[in-house]
Amino acid sequence: MKSSKLEFVTIGQILAPWGVKGKLKIEVVTDFPQRFAPASKVYVNRQPATIDSTEWHKGKLIIKLNQIDTIEAAQRLRGQPIEIHYRQLYPLPEEQYYHFQIIGLEAWTTQGELLGKVTEILTAESNDNYVVNGARGEILIPAIDDVVKSVDLDSGRITIEPIEGLLP
Repeated sequence: MKSSKLEFVTIGQILAPWGVKGKLKIEVVTDFPQRFAPASKVYVNRQPATIDSTEWHKGKLIIKLNQIDTIEAAQRLRGQPIEIHYRQLYPLPEEQYYHFQIIGLEAWTTQGELLGKVTEILTAESNDNYVVNGARGEILIPAIDDVVKSVDLDSGRITIEPIEGLLP
């Protein structure tokens, strides 16, 4: 059985120092950028930190963490993820899932055939597509109600109804 709960979830990636006073340029990888609001608690290297300030510059987030005050300290954090504890996750509406919950699930057809594991999610304007790798190779499963019939995080599987032309 696969656990659907991770201890920490990545919400951003530290790209580089910004200026000389310890600010950090961040690539945001969450659908909830408000997580970076001043006074928010985050984790860097699994150590708690508090965001002192936030500003946007050319599509990138610039933050100041409470204990990082020099360019040297900021430089040491280059490439590190910014995380939150899973208990800080916002609840989603019923039948909506975070990507990290879907990746790694086994994909089964309603006829009982194991297609493989979800290895990636491609996000598109119309709908997401689950990339499933298994015995049939790579299959793109559209994440729509007509195809994805159930998601069971406790058993670690999604069940799909293959539409015509979906399976190789």
